[in-house]
Amino acid sequence: MLSDYRRIFSPAGSLLFSAAGFIARLPMAMVGVGIVTMLSQLGGAYWLAGSVSATQALATAAIGPRISRLVDRHGQRRVVLPAMAVTVAAICALLLCARYAAPVWTLYAAAAVAGCMPSMGALVRSRWAEIHRKSPRLLHTAYSLESVLDEVIYVVGPILAITLSTRAWAEAGPLAAAVLLAVGVLLFAAQRRTEPLVRPEQQGAGGGTLRIPGLGLLVLTLTSVGVAYGSMDVATVAFAGAHHHKALSGLLLGAYALGSGLAGAVFGAIAPRGAITRRLLLSVGAMAVTTAPLLFAPGLAALAGMLFVAGMAIAPTLITAMALVDRLAPAAQLTESITWIVSGLSVGVALGYATAGWAVDAAGASAGFRVPFVAALLAASTVFLGLPRLNRAGAR
Repeated sequence: MLSDYRRIFSPAGSLLFSAAGFIARLPMAMVGVGIVTMLSQLGGAYWLAGSVSATQALATAAIGPRISRLVDRHGQRRVVLPAMAVTVAAICALLLCARYAAPVWTLYAAAAVAGCMPSMGALVRSRWAEIHRKSPRLLHTAYSLESVLDEVIYVVGPILAITLSTRAWAEAGPLAAAVLLAVGVLLFAAQRRTEPLVRPEQQGAGGGTLRIPGLGLLVLTLTSVGVAYGSMDVATVAFAGAHHHKALSGLLLGAYALGSGLAGAVFGAIAPRGAITRRLLLSVGAMAVTTAPLLFAPGLAALAGMLFVAGMAIAPTLITAMALVDRLAPAAQLTESITWIVSGLSVGVALGYATAGWAVDAAGASAGFRVPFVAALLAASTVFLGLPRLNRAGAR
């Protein structure tokens, strides 16, 4: 079962760039919650902290694909280093503005510039695609590994940022994210032998990246998946609070992440079978089926088991979606294409936070689980209705 995981690291330099990429993208899970914790620790209102954090997240979703387009055109090292430098400078400016009570608009401006953070997940996956393009099974395993690492990142990152900002000093969380980004990107850029080739002869083929057949449909699907993912956090915290054990919400969400991580690890060790579009439909369909029981959770113990099962559909969905992008996009546009998927997911998470919060306020804690259920149904419906188009695009 583990042989494929060993084989993906057989090419020289693969372990080094994957490890460096893990360090470099850990800040993605730290910056947002770090900003909220920092500003609240410094006495700022939660609405201000949340809106500044949302500004950074939305800026990253908007700017990220454009940075990745430059990566495809000029190479990873030439683009990722200046993008990292701008992001680190913006985070440091944000910390200084928060510490010295600068005008509120400066917080939003610095957060927006911090959106230049490169999409390291897309860059890492582009390297895997370059190395294992002729071996779909190993590429499937490599994408599975990165999805499992993403789960680890989004469990460890927030804990690290919150702990630093509450136990050390307020700015420590975002500052640690900036340091990790700088170190990780420098280590990643130093791995020259595994950097994907720049293919100028393919640049601009077919127009803009979102015009690639099937890619826009995939972005819409992953946006719905992001809504389900983000709203699950809010709904779980609200449900735990309504049962007078809000402190257990972290453990409950840990069960959700554990289910996803284990499923991703097993999924990566199994040779994929059948059409990839059909596998995507089955994955998003499983999301809808496994999310439905959450509407009837009687208590926290049952909820933990339900979340574990529901989480098992997340990683296979993301792994299959990334593999489908590799089928749809030309190699010269792969980094940007993957980044659009990541951006759609990020925007969906932000919408999920807001929508679930509104549902909880309007109809109670249990109503929060209606949002991930409806979002999963929407994702499944999008794939089902767009299946003929995805099949035609994949055949090309």
